[in-house]
This record gives sequence, structure tokens and C-alpha cells, in this order.
Amino acid sequence: MLARVRSAAVLGIDAYLVEVETDIAAGLPSFSTVGLPQGAVKEGRERVCAAIANSDYAFPLKKITVNLAPADVRKDGSAFDLPIALGILAATGQLNGGVAGRAASPGVPSLSDYVIVGELGLEGDVRPVRGALPIALAAKEAGLKGAIVPVANLQEAGVVSGIEVLGASTLADVAAFFGAGKALPQARVDPRTFFGKPVRDDVDFSEVRGQEHVKRALEIAAAGGHNLLMIGPPGSGKTMLARRLPTILPEMSLAEALETTKIHSVAGILPPGTSLVTVRPFRSPHHTISDAGLIGGGSFPRPGEVSLAHGGVLFLDELPEFRRNVLEVLRQPLEDGFVTISRASSSLCYPARFMLAAAMNPCPCGWWGDPVHGCTCTPVEVEQYRSRVSGPLLDRMDIHIEVPAVPYRELSVERSGEPSEAIRERVNRARGIQLERFAGRPGVFANAHMTPRDLRRYCRVSDSADALLRTAIQRLGLSARAYHRVLKIARTIADLAECGFIEPVHVSEAVQYRSLDRTVR
Repeated sequence: MLARVRSAAVLGIDAYLVEVETDIAAGLPSFSTVGLPQGAVKEGRERVCAAIANSDYAFPLKKITVNLAPADVRKDGSAFDLPIALGILAATGQLNGGVAGRAASPGVPSLSDYVIVGELGLEGDVRPVRGALPIALAAKEAGLKGAIVPVANLQEAGVVSGIEVLGASTLADVAAFFGAGKALPQARVDPRTFFGKPVRDDVDFSEVRGQEHVKRALEIAAAGGHNLLMIGPPGSGKTMLARRLPTILPEMSLAEALETTKIHSVAGILPPGTSLVTVRPFRSPHHTISDAGLIGGGSFPRPGEVSLAHGGVLFLDELPEFRRNVLEVLRQPLEDGFVTISRASSSLCYPARFMLAAAMNPCPCGWWGDPVHGCTCTPVEVEQYRSRVSGPLLDRMDIHIEVPAVPYRELSVERSGEPSEAIRERVNRARGIQLERFAGRPGVFANAHMTPRDLRRYCRVSDSADALLRTAIQRLGLSARAYHRVLKIARTIADLAECGFIEPVHVSEAVQYRSLDRTVR
């Protein structure tokens, strides 16, 4: 007998439907899985056999053939265990509505109406899988009645409205659902309840003493989505400031939250019981990371740190300590907002729209230019250290800011600084202006995303500001890319001041954030 069960697999951050065809025929007992199954799928036959037997069902001692269609796409992961087991039960007549040519009993759900995924334990328990959210979205797009996912993934997939999202605890529960109509737990999650909450309560800008000019630079970076490079001696607060950057970023929209959640779900790092990622990510990889770990890839491609930071902040501490080839792979995502990973069999695209915040010392010992500590590095050592970061990558850092050591008189003051909430209000107002400005521009959500065409249209500069900008470009020897960055920063500063035109005061402040171009290289 032949049975068909709908399932799904993840490709990139999206899911596609897979039809699990199970044929039971006379012959020597065997269990074959075809349709380009990979390691975890092949091993699933042992889990399926034990789960069926330990769930008090009869496992057929016949020739079993399982086909995963489409057969020309590689299948990976353990999510096919549950649909394969249900296909065997349906093909052997232990379920209703799954066998070809046999109608389901009245009131009993049909296997063809649901997308089913789940990893099986040897006792028949259903364990969580990756990509439950994109799988539920694929079921909705296909016009199916619902999706059955492991109970541990129920809150995640329950964000999808318009379909039934049911949770499976054991193989026996799902078999009873299709065999006798026994109810399964259903998720009804309202995404709106996850927004409007405090971002983080463990870090706040009010805890930062001094560094007012750096706080201002971070506010501008958050308001326009600009990349940021902080240069200063050890202990000056670069890492502390970077960790507080997400607290002043604007609240995520539902579309951003869904896309970020899909990435984290596919990567398998979504915490159990989490429905949506509504707090902007902050990723801080160690400088020993490989290029595949940063950008994504591997034998079985997975999202890298740049994609896991999508919608949030990617912080690279001790920037020159990263290998040169690792840093250079950042160029494409910084420009395009996505990562393309090409393999012989397929090409995957992962979103990677993030803010890059980086920190570095001015020299190997860290004390170059410090008025108190003497630098022990030779000019050649300083030049070699700084040359580890290429000029093209520095050009893609919109804001360069010096972070000097904080004097004792500022560390010892009792009063708190401005809280993150107050800074975030100004950032939200500036982002609101930008969202209205770019309402008709797909893919452009902040000033940092503007193209040269957008710069000509939206960055209107007064005559006096244009003269100041021309002088600054000539004296600093800035590249064309750096010139565009200055315009973007000036536009953001004007938005924070709620000014329609870019005035000289906006340009002069923007140029200050590029004045390190010549000293760092």
C-alpha cells in the first residue's frame, strides 16, 4: 500500500514542502529512503522503527520504500522522522485517511491537510526541530489547513495566523489525532503582545561616566543605522559603550522580528518557548572566528554571525586581531545587506542588514597618543598594526571616533548620565522621519542605506554647507565613498535636529567623524 504525508524542509531561511511517499510491498524486510537523504535522514529509519514498536504499533516486516519529493533537492535534518512514521502507520492501515484511494472517516482529520515535522525519540516522544517558523509560513502559503510541529516549537510556529498550528508530544498522540480525531494542543500567539516592552534592564547609558562625545556618536549611529569604529586605549570603555548600543536602537517592526526569528530558528539558537525575537540582536564573535563562521557556509550551509546579527549590532572587539581574510568578507554584506553562499549544488541567500560596531587600540601596546602612559611601539610597529585593517573596510565605517581614557573626576561623580530611554526617544523620532522619507524605496529603511541616487535627492545642502564640505574633502583627501558617508551622517544629524536642509553645523559635525581617516591608515 502507498501513503502520502506532507512535510517540509528548510532551504536558506525559507521552507519548501516535501511530500513523503511511503510504499509497503511484499518481499524481504528492508527499509530504503530515497530522494537525496543526508546523514540524519538516513539514520532516521532506526529511530522510526524503535518509535513505532515502543508506541504499541506494529512495524511491518516487509519491503519499505520512502521517497522524499522533490527527489532532486538534498534533504537534511531529523524533521522527517514523524512524517515517515505516520506514513508507515497509514500504509499499513493503522491510520485513517492516509492511504491512497481510501477516504478519511467522518470527523477525522486528513493527512493531506497538514504539514508535519518532528524528530522522534526511541520511545516515540517528539523532539524539537529547526525552522518551525518558516515551515509554518510555508504551510500557510500553500493554502493548507495547518501544521503539526513538536510541542517545544509550538510557541514559535504559533505566531503564524490563518492556519491551525498544533503541537505533537508523542507519536501516539499524533496517530490518535489522525486515527480517531483526538485533539492536539493548539497555539494562538498574538505577536503584538511582544512589542512595547523594555529592551534590556541589565545595561543602560546612565551607567556610563564621561565620554559625552562618544555617546553623541553612538546616538547618530543608531539614528541613521551607521557603522561605527571606536579607537582608544585599553579600559577607556569601548566595549561597555558598544554593549549599550542596542538599548537606544528603535523598536523592531513585525516584519523585522519575523525575519530575524526565522534566521535564529534555522540556526538552532532560538531559546525554547520563544515566539519572536523582538529585541535587536547583539553578536560579539571572538577574533579567532573563521570566515565561514562570520559570513556563513560550511558543508551544510548555516547562517553566520553577520546574519545572526541581522536587524541588530555586530560588534568586533580588537578589530586588527581578526585575520585579514575574515575582515575582507564583510564587504559584501556591508554594502548589499545580504550574504550569498554558492555551492556546486545550490546557492543560498541569507539576510545580513546589521550595524557594524568595531573597537581597536591605536597601537599594539594601546598607549599611542595617551598623555599619561608612554607608548613603547616603534613607528613601523604602529603602521603594521593599523594596516591589518584595509582602507576599503575603513571606508565602509561611517563614523570614526576617538575614545580617550576617562579622567578620575568624571568617574567619581555621583550623578547618573542620560538614560537609554531618553536617547532612544530622539532616535525613534529621527527614524520616523527616515521611514516617511523612504516610504517608496524598497530596501531602504535608514540614511545609511541610501544609494548615490538617494543622496542627490534627499541630501540637499545649502551653499555655505557645500563650501565647507568641499574644503573638508580636499584637505582630508577623502575618497568618493567617504564623501558619500559624510553626506549620510550629515543627513542623520539634520534629522535628529528635525531640520529639512543640511546646514553648515551638520556638515562640520559629520566631518569630525571622518577626521581619523588619515591618522588610522
